[in-house]
Amino acid sequence: MSKIIYNVTISIDKEIEQEWVQWMKEVHLPEVMETGIFLEKRFTKILSEEVDGISYSVQYLAPDIAAYEQYKEKFAPQLQKKGLERFPGKFAAFRTLLALID
Repeated sequence: MSKIIYNVTISIDKEIEQEWVQWMKEVHLPEVMETGIFLEKRFTKILSEEVDGISYSVQYLAPDIAAYEQYKEKFAPQLQKKGLERFPGKFAAFRTLLALID
């Protein structure tokens, strides 16, 4: 089985960018990694001129699709809810699932 990359692209309001980045680094990303599902993560700012506004990408590496499905069912709803409650209406997230080609 191939490893899976769970990619979350987030567009955020400029007024909350610094607070949101700090929250991601100090709270959200550690909580996601504490689930034990993912092998590693990458947190990046999108620099492409084709993207309007401020956008970030977070990529989580899962060992396989079963691990990702476990995360999606057991952990994702409550972790996503925390962000929606902390920054209501201030961001939009787009999720993509990728198969890693070795």
